[in-house]
Amino acid sequence: MQVSFACTDHGLKAPRNGEHSKQNATSPNTTTQARTRFRTVALIARSLGSFTHRYHHNLKESTAKLTGMKYRNLGKSGLRVSCLGLGPRVKTFLVFCQVAEQLMTIAYESGVNLFDTAEVYSGGKAETERGLNRKHIIEGLKGSLQRMQLEYVDVVFANRPDNNTPMEEIVRAMTHVINQGMAMYWGTSRWSAMEIMEAYSVARQFNLIPPVCEQAEYHFFQREKVETQLPELYHKIGVGVVSWSPLACGIITGKYENGVPESSRASMKPYQWLREKIMSEDGRKQQAKLKELAHIAEKLGCTLPQLAIAWCLRNEGVSSVLLGSSNPSQLTENLGAIQVIPKLTAGIASEVDHILGNRPHSKRDYHH
Repeated sequence: MQVSFACTDHGLKAPRNGEHSKQNATSPNTTTQARTRFRTVALIARSLGSFTHRYHHNLKESTAKLTGMKYRNLGKSGLRVSCLGLGPRVKTFLVFCQVAEQLMTIAYESGVNLFDTAEVYSGGKAETERGLNRKHIIEGLKGSLQRMQLEYVDVVFANRPDNNTPMEEIVRAMTHVINQGMAMYWGTSRWSAMEIMEAYSVARQFNLIPPVCEQAEYHFFQREKVETQLPELYHKIGVGVVSWSPLACGIITGKYENGVPESSRASMKPYQWLREKIMSEDGRKQQAKLKELAHIAEKLGCTLPQLAIAWCLRNEGVSSVLLGSSNPSQLTENLGAIQVIPKLTAGIASEVDHILGNRPHSKRDYHH
């Protein structure tokens, strides 16, 4: 099971009358207070932080004008999330407090309010194998809340269901954790469109709570599911998309153009599969296409990663794109994709499609 949370407006509340009056008198403003507290929490927490209900910091109002961050509803729910989120790879760096603090502060001050703490991405294989029975879902979420020192999370995601647990049990368990105040919404991760529709049907049949979004891989070379299967669910039942791996495990950065550098992820033993993928015939064809796409990025005055991330955000069903940055400079560059979105005209999109040559056939155009 995965757990994600968004530090939206309800996460940081204003102080009650008379509370911390001395502190308020000496502090420039509540925004500075919230950011200072966030830095401190990010530095000392073993997970992604602990928020009290002392301060109110409206990310949308205070940062959107400065950074250009956009906010979208999570699917067709009422929860507003930043269109760029800080993704799974940050979990690996939480053992290095300084790096984690830098990444989270950069993201937070750029208007990001969605932080993914999925354990499955950082060696959480054992949790995945336990399945999605009621006991695991409830106990797993309680344990995650305890580790993160949080009373609740905004969104909890369920990994793809196993064949041993009935869908009704999964949906009832998710409804339970929401009714108990442990989560506000729930979503799915790597579920098929058929499985998501089944969960929705079960929820409607038994008056339970359906999922609001699906976490799905989406990038230049992985388009079918997000562009042809999930849009239908979005329009019919309101399930949006939180996409991940916009740079295809680093392939789209262009760093593998001349092979696999020794310092890259693909050179590590656990990522032998990635190395083989890059060195394959398909991998070499992808690198050739990336060279052409780099010319478009240059024409737009942006980097190839920024073009790739902005391209993902053009899909109207994508609520947020999770960035898996591993260092401050990379995160700063990726966040700059926000400025590229207005430059992606229909003509540019057509150029990209022509180069990629993999646009899925669909009933309608789901792009802006």
